[in-house]
Amino acid sequence: MQSYLNGFYPGDPEIAPLDPSLPAPSSGLPDEVDVLIVGSGPAGLVLAAQLAAFPGIRTRIVERRAGPLQMGQADGIACRSVEMFDAFGFSERLLREACWVNETVFWKPDSADRSRIARSGRIQDVEDGLSEFPHVILNQARVQDFLLEVMRKSPTRLEPDYGLEVTSLEIAAGGAYPVTVSLRDVEAGTARTVAARYVIGCDGARSTVRASIGRALAGDSANQAWGVMDVLAVTDYPDIRFKSLIQSADSGNMLIIPREGGHLVRLYIEMDELDPGERVASRTITSDDVIATAKRIMHPYAFDVRDIVWWSVYEIGQRLTDGFDDVPAELAGERMPRVFVAGDACHTHSPKAGQGMNVSMQDAFNLGWKLAAVLEGRSPQSLLQTYSEERHAVAQRLIDFDREWAAMISARPTDPENGDGAGVDPAALQRHFEQQGRFTAGVATRYAPALLTGSRDWQDLAPGFPVGERFHSVPVVRIGDAKPMHLGHVAEADGRWRLYAFADGVDPRDPASRLSALCAFLARSEQSPVRRFTPTGADVDAVFDLRAVLQVDHTRIDPSGLPSLLVPRKGRFGLIDYEKAFAPNGRAEDAFAIRGVDRENGCLVVVRPDQYVAHVLPLDAHAELAEFFARFMVSPGG
Repeated sequence: MQSYLNGFYPGDPEIAPLDPSLPAPSSGLPDEVDVLIVGSGPAGLVLAAQLAAFPGIRTRIVERRAGPLQMGQADGIACRSVEMFDAFGFSERLLREACWVNETVFWKPDSADRSRIARSGRIQDVEDGLSEFPHVILNQARVQDFLLEVMRKSPTRLEPDYGLEVTSLEIAAGGAYPVTVSLRDVEAGTARTVAARYVIGCDGARSTVRASIGRALAGDSANQAWGVMDVLAVTDYPDIRFKSLIQSADSGNMLIIPREGGHLVRLYIEMDELDPGERVASRTITSDDVIATAKRIMHPYAFDVRDIVWWSVYEIGQRLTDGFDDVPAELAGERMPRVFVAGDACHTHSPKAGQGMNVSMQDAFNLGWKLAAVLEGRSPQSLLQTYSEERHAVAQRLIDFDREWAAMISARPTDPENGDGAGVDPAALQRHFEQQGRFTAGVATRYAPALLTGSRDWQDLAPGFPVGERFHSVPVVRIGDAKPMHLGHVAEADGRWRLYAFADGVDPRDPASRLSALCAFLARSEQSPVRRFTPTGADVDAVFDLRAVLQVDHTRIDPSGLPSLLVPRKGRFGLIDYEKAFAPNGRAEDAFAIRGVDRENGCLVVVRPDQYVAHVLPLDAHAELAEFFARFMVSPGG
C-alpha cells in the first residue's frame, strides 16, 4: 500500500484522513443524498465500502436491524470474492481467520452393505491455476465486519443508519433528487423521507425497494425440504474437517462444510419431499428431526451434537426478476435508471453451491464503480444501463446452474447391482462437481462484447487474459524495490481503470519500443484518454492506473531508464511513484509464459474497476484505445 503522498501523519496508515468538508457520520441521516443504499447485507456493504472512498459523493446506507449482523447464514467465499476482497485490503486477515476448503470428498452407499456409507472419491476443491487465492469458509457476519471497517477507515467515515425501515419510494420525472424514500424508525415508529439521486435495494428476497419499482421474483420450487445447521459435535466420521458430499441409500443426502475455528461444522441435510404448492413450515420440522436424519445418513458413524449454534429449514427454489433497475423493457434506452436492486432482492437460489453471497457481492462491485463514475462526471448516465444488462445474464446462468445442481444433489444414488438405474450415479455426481469448478470458484463469468467490453480481435496477443473475464493475476517482481508480488494485487477498489502494458521485445530505452511509444501517446497526445478524461490538477493516475511488465530482468534496468509515465510525480510535493513497473519473477514461472503473452509484440490489457478485462489491444493501437474510452467517458466538465 502507498501512504503519506501529501504529508506524513501518525497512526494507522490505512485510515484515510477525514474529509473536513463532510458532516460527522453521527449527525444523522440528511434530507438529501446522492446514493441511498437499503440493506446492510453483503451486497449493500460492498457497495457502501466502494462509495465511501469518494468524499464528493454523499452516500448513506439504512438498515432495519438495530445493529450489525451477529450471525450470518452464508459462509462460502469463492476464490473470485477473495480476489475482490484483496482490492478492499483485507484478504490477508480474512484468509488467516477462515477455514480453507482444500479437498472435497464423496461418500456413497457401501457396495457390501448399502445401509452403511463408504468413501467413494476425493478431489482437489479448486483446480491448480484457477486463482492464487483459495476457496474458504467464514461466517457472513465476519465478512460484513471487515467491510464495515473499510467504511470506517474511509475519508467519509461512513456508518450504517440502523433501525430504519423503508416503507415505500416514489420516482419523479425530473429534479436533482428524483427518488423520494419513505422511512420508518423501527423503535420509535416515527416516519420521515429522504430524497436521493439513486437508490439501491439490497434488502433481501422480500425487498420493499423491488416491490416499489414493480419488479417481482419469478420462478419455481423443487418441492424438497432441507435442514441446515451450524453445530459443535463429536464424531468418528473421518472426514468431518473436509467438505463432504454424502449420498445414503434410503435416508437422503447431506453436505458437510467445515467452518472456521477448527471445531464448527455446517450441515445441509435432505429432509422431506413436499407436495406441489406445500410450504416447508407446514411440516413443523424440529432441530431434533434434522439431527436424527443426519445420524441416519452418516451410519455407521456416530454423530453427537453438543451445541447447535444456528439452524433452519428451507425449501429449494430458484427465482429471478426480469430486470435489475426501474426502467421497463419498452423504455430501455429512453429513460435512465434511478433505482436498482442487487443480491437476493433480484435473484434467489439454493445455498448448496455457495453462490448466493458471492454473486450478490459481485452485483454490487459491478454497480459501485459505475455510480461513482456518473456522479463524479466521468461518464454519462447511460453507463448505468449496463448494470442490469450485465448482471441479469449472470444471474440467469446462476439460476440454470443451481437448478441442475440442486436436482442432482437431492436425487438418491443409483443401485446398479439390483438393476435400479434410477437416481444419480455417485461417479456422475463427482464428475459434475469437477466440471463446474470454474463456476463454483466464481470465475466463470464472461461479459459479452458490448459498451464496456471490447472485441476479441486481438485476443491471440494474450489468450490467458480472456476479454470479458476477470483479470487473472500473475507473479511479477517490482523493479523499484525487487519486491515479488502479484500484478493483480496492485488494484484497489477505488474506481480507477487499470492499464497493464506487457512490453514488446524491444528494450524500453530504445526509440523503437512500442511500450515507450504507448507511454508517450498517453502522456502527450490530445487523443490520449489519460489527458482527455483526467481532471485538471489531479494526479496523472487519478483515473487510469498504468502499470508495465517488462521483459528484462529487474537488475538490468532502474527507474531512471523508464518512460516518465511509469515514474510519475504525484501529490502536492511532486513525489515519485516507484511502483508502476515490473519484471518477470525469476523465481517463479514467467508472467508472459503463464498467460501466453506475445513476446515479440507485447500487448495492452485494459481492466475495468471491478477487475474484469475490458479489452486486449496491441501496444500501438492508440486510436482504438482512444475510441474505446470515448464510448462511455466524458471530459471533465463536458
